[in-house]
Amino acid sequence: MRERRELLKGQVNEAFNVSMDAMGVADLVTYVDTLERLGIDNHFPDVIEGALGRIQTQELAESDVLNSLHIVALRFRLLRQHGIWVSAAHMAVPGEVALDDAITFARGHLEAIKTKARSPIAMQISRALDIPLPRFSRWLEIMHYITEYENEEAHDSLLLELARLNFNLVRTLHLKELKALSLWWRDLYDTVKLPYARDRMVEIYYWTCGMLHEEHYSHARMLFAKTFGMVSLLDDTFDVHATLEECHKLTEAMQRWDESAVSIVPEYLRMLYIKTLSNFKEFEDSLEPNKKYRMSYAKNAYKISSQTYLREAIWSSQKYQPSFKEHEEVSIMSSGLPMLTIVTLLGYGDVATQEVFEWVNGVPEMVRAGSQVTRFLNDLSSYKLGKHKKDMPSAVETYMVENNLTGKEAAAAIAILLENRWRILNQANMEIDRTLLPAAEVVVNMARSNEIIYLHGRDGYTFGGDIKDLVTALFLKQVPL
Repeated sequence: MRERRELLKGQVNEAFNVSMDAMGVADLVTYVDTLERLGIDNHFPDVIEGALGRIQTQELAESDVLNSLHIVALRFRLLRQHGIWVSAAHMAVPGEVALDDAITFARGHLEAIKTKARSPIAMQISRALDIPLPRFSRWLEIMHYITEYENEEAHDSLLLELARLNFNLVRTLHLKELKALSLWWRDLYDTVKLPYARDRMVEIYYWTCGMLHEEHYSHARMLFAKTFGMVSLLDDTFDVHATLEECHKLTEAMQRWDESAVSIVPEYLRMLYIKTLSNFKEFEDSLEPNKKYRMSYAKNAYKISSQTYLREAIWSSQKYQPSFKEHEEVSIMSSGLPMLTIVTLLGYGDVATQEVFEWVNGVPEMVRAGSQVTRFLNDLSSYKLGKHKKDMPSAVETYMVENNLTGKEAAAAIAILLENRWRILNQANMEIDRTLLPAAEVVVNMARSNEIIYLHGRDGYTFGGDIKDLVTALFLKQVPL
C-alpha cells in the first residue's frame, strides 16, 4: 500500500505540473480544496504553495465572480486559512460586522435547501450548519468527504484512490497507537486506583486524532494523549473527591516535582504522583539530546495546572463567587490548552524552536482565545447538563450573577463571546509570525476538536456514549481501497 501510494503521489505531481499553466484561479481553488478535504495535501506542499501564490495574486475571471458564489467564497476561505488576508464570513475577525450579514444570509439559504438537496450535498450542508468547515475536525471531514467525493461527477479517480490508500494507512497507524495507549492507560488506571476519576482513553484518543491526524505527528499524539489522561485524573481529584487540605498537599508536592516529596501526598494519591513523575521522565528520555530543554516548559506548565486546580478548589470550598474577569483568568489555565499545547510540541521536529515554546509559555492572545473557546464550550455544556455540586461557578453562572441575567440570557451572551474568541483566533492566525505557526496550528486544531466534543451542548468526554457512533466510524468503518 505504501509503494502504491508513492507511485500515485508521483503521478498526481506529474499531472498537476502538466496542467497547472492551463488552470485558471477557479480550477486552482477547487484543486487545493479537494487535496485538503481528501487529506492528502500534506503530500504536496510545493503544489499547495505554488497554487496559493497564484490564487492570491491573480483575480478570478469575471464569469466565475458572476456565476459562482461558491468559488468566490472558497477562494476567500482557503486564503484566510493559510494566513493570507482576504474577506470571508466564518473566517471573520473581530469588528467585521458586514460579514455577520453574510453568515445570516448563507445560513438561511442553506437551511432552505437542506431538505431538497441530494446526498452527498445534503450531508455536507448538515455538517456546515452544525460546525462551519473552518472549525470542523479535519480528520472527520476527510472521512466523510472521501465517500462523498466519489459521488461527484467530476471527481478525479487518481486523487480518490490516493485518498483511500492514505486514509487506510493513517488509520492503521492510529489503531496501533490506540492499542498501545489502551494498554498503557489500563496499567495506569488500575495502578493509581482512583475509581471516581473518568476512564476515557478511547475518547481522549479520538480527541487527539481530531486535532492531529497525520502520520508524522505520531510522537506528538502519544504525548498529548498520555498527558491528557494524567491531567484528567488530577482534575477529577481536585474537582470531585479530594478535601481542600489534600488539594494543598498534592499541589505542594507537584511544585517540588521530586519523588522524595511523595511523603507529603495523601496515601491514596501517592501512586498518581509517582506515575506522573515517571511518565514525564519517559517523555524526556524519548526526546533527542538537543530537544530535552523542552521538558522544563512542560513540567512548569503541569505545575501551573495543579496550582490553578487548587485555586478553583479554594473558591469552591469557600463558596466564593468570582467576578467574570477573575473567572476568565483562572479558567484560561484550567482549560488545559496552554499546557497541552506545550506537551504536544514536545513531539514536534525542529520547527518547534525555543522561540515557539517561549511564545506559548507567555500565554499570548491567541492561546488565551483558544483556551476561552475550550472553556466556553465546556461551560455551556455544563449549564445544559448540570454540574457537580463541588464544581466552582461556570462562566455562564458568573456572567449571570454579575450582569443580573437569567441563565438563558447568560448562556446566549457566552455564545456571543465564544464567537468573538473564534474571530480572535482567525485574526491571530493571519497576523502571527510564520515561525510560530506550529504552535498556532496546535491551538486552532485543539479548538476544532473541542467543537466536536461539545457539539450542541453535549459533553462527549464525560459521556462517551454521545460520540460512540463517531468513534466507531472513525476507527472501524470500512473505507474501500
